[in-house]
Amino acid sequence: MRITVIGTGYLGAVHAACMAEIGHEVLGVDVDTAKIEALAAGRPPFHEPGLGEVLSRNVERGRLRFATSLAEAAEFGDVHFLCVGTPQKPGSNAADLRHVDAVIDGLAPHLHRETLVAGKSTVPVGTAARLTARVREAAPVGAGAELAWNPEFLREGFAVQDTLHPDRLVVGVASASADDLLRAVYAPMLGG
Repeated sequence: MRITVIGTGYLGAVHAACMAEIGHEVLGVDVDTAKIEALAAGRPPFHEPGLGEVLSRNVERGRLRFATSLAEAAEFGDVHFLCVGTPQKPGSNAADLRHVDAVIDGLAPHLHRETLVAGKSTVPVGTAARLTARVREAAPVGAGAELAWNPEFLREGFAVQDTLHPDRLVVGVASASADDLLRAVYAPMLGG
């Protein structure tokens, strides 16, 4: 399957490398060109046990590559994992969702075929419903773009292990086709 991982920080870089490790063709996307260059060279921009080996192995195999273009991501992927940061807003207890919104606004107009956008970033309740409306408004008419949520449960120092051998997977979907697609993504890890 062809997968994009948008946002290549801690969560995204690990997810991209691990999705390639289980056999998917993966495109990691980020606006930070220095980070993209390091990842494309097989060098993680942070320390996480096992990530360097998984990353470099899959870059060398050609299953994992990196880019900065959301248009390229839309053309490439069948499933787009949203892994951008959602830091706390300064002076507030609220989450800063501007990066999530920017990805949806930048990606959706390029979704010209059936595709699934699956959020992994930690977001407040109601965000998926709001973003579903945004995808529907911004995607071309008849494109069949859909949104689902698939939160991460990674422990620092164990992120590669937790991704490749999850103790649970949680998904929020609005259709049987989205459920089937995410089951297919994770089937190699679940013995399916």
